[in-house]
Amino acid sequence: MRFEVPQFIEIEDKIFGPFTWKQFVYLCGGIGIAVVLFIATPFYVFVLIGVPASGLAALLAFYPINNRPFSVFLEAVFNFFTNTKNYRWSKESGAVYKGHSQTPAVSAAPAPSSTPHTKAGIQSLAKKLELEAIQKES
Repeated sequence: MRFEVPQFIEIEDKIFGPFTWKQFVYLCGGIGIAVVLFIATPFYVFVLIGVPASGLAALLAFYPINNRPFSVFLEAVFNFFTNTKNYRWSKESGAVYKGHSQTPAVSAAPAPSSTPHTKAGIQSLAKKLELEAIQKES
């Protein structure tokens, strides 16, 4: 039994002539706003609101940025201007090893800032880890 494998699944279907559903909705919305403003308001209101609305609709329908829809770009711009931009760096805890409450015989190693990085310190840490592994097995 043969099955056809769908190809080009990432390409949207053309619904209304050469337009996809999204493009059609964007264009109808932008042109609809422009027509209503042209008929119902003075010409300067149409120029101030209707022309930018239809231009935005054309951008949303046809203009990709970095092979992504313009709506994704607009969302990123909105998030950039509305979210806080105050990033604070905080130093993480310097502990190399933290003991578990299940094994009280093994204690946590002190933070690396308080002990020098010597071969003896690393060996003692290795021994503690081995002891913990042996205790978990039994």
